[in-house]
Amino acid sequence: MKRALASLLALAALACTSTPSGPPPEQPMPDATIKIEATSVSVGVGYSWGKGTLEYQGKTYPITMSGLMVVAVGVTKVEATGRVYFLKNLGDFDGSYGAKKGSSNVGEGGAGVVMSNEKNVEVRMVAENSGVTLSLGISGVKLAVQK
Repeated sequence: MKRALASLLALAALACTSTPSGPPPEQPMPDATIKIEATSVSVGVGYSWGKGTLEYQGKTYPITMSGLMVVAVGVTKVEATGRVYFLKNLGDFDGSYGAKKGSSNVGEGGAGVVMSNEKNVEVRMVAENSGVTLSLGISGVKLAVQK
């Protein structure tokens, strides 16, 4: 009897000290990818405009962008890539994007920008140029599929 009680207590102690190692929280799968090549008006902090592509549902669409702030020294052309989330249809992509609250980086290995539009489409972008930081312009960033 004492042996059974000791075994039961040992199992209970083991259960209390082990922590569940369930899977990490799932990240949503991106609905699309985005690539942008931007030109900065000034060296240092400058307003940028650019063009790029949106890959969505197996098709590539040309897009335009304005309002991205680029912080860099000696860089006039910036390349950025990103992922697009919560894009239910192509028409929801167009709009003014503002900073997503509570997001300081994009989680893909570096500082970047996380933004969303009025249709809750979220874009997470990082600059491919070394030493370049992306941020939103005063009125956000405008993204649109070229018609």
